[in-house]
Amino acid sequence: MSSTLVISAHAGDFVWRAAGAIALATSRGHRAKVLCLSFGERGESAKAWREGKSLNEIKAIRRGEAEAAADVLGAEIEFLDAGDYPLLESHELVDRIVRAYRDVNPSVVLTHPLLDPYNGDHPAAARMALQARVLAQAIGYDAPGDPLGAPPVFFFEPHQPEQCDFKPNVLLDITPVFETKRKAMECLPAQQHMWEYYSDLAKRRGVQVKRNAGPNLGLAHNTMGEAYMRLYPQVTEELA
Repeated sequence: MSSTLVISAHAGDFVWRAAGAIALATSRGHRAKVLCLSFGERGESAKAWREGKSLNEIKAIRRGEAEAAADVLGAEIEFLDAGDYPLLESHELVDRIVRAYRDVNPSVVLTHPLLDPYNGDHPAAARMALQARVLAQAIGYDAPGDPLGAPPVFFFEPHQPEQCDFKPNVLLDITPVFETKRKAMECLPAQQHMWEYYSDLAKRRGVQVKRNAGPNLGLAHNTMGEAYMRLYPQVTEELA
């Protein structure tokens, strides 16, 4: 069975950027697991801080929101509570990611791009995700489970794509599951300002899905999309 592993720096990142891909996977009966490295408690929870909430209260709020969103998407979710702003890279954290790889044995990996001048937590998560993927492939690495193959890695779209050198080369039609994505977004009122931004982005990417698919595919007028950037080469026996 196919499986998807999503490595998200903060509790909301996987929803804004990859909820369509997750919902498509689970709608087909595939396993999807989200690994949240932090709750986004310091850098992405301004509303709660202004309301005078404590750090532990904010973590609990963000955990609850992310769990609700994952439930809507039909995905598993695990929190590593590694802290944010900054998200510090460490061998211990990479090892925990390796163990998630070995557990899920993903067919597809989704994570952040390697460049983001606005948020250092995002590329830190990506670097650890890629390092852990390599280690999880090593037969001699001491972690439960079998060594990985070579799952493709797709970077999901950052909030400021032009500044992150994000050049999408994969456009995903998420029209059948967009309403599910929208419901998942609405599980995160801590960042309510993102709801319309990412709904509008899905419309724009949907236009590009239709343009690149061509007129013969018969896509709906209201096609919705997500954009990804593939890191490793595609291996195929046929060009298509």
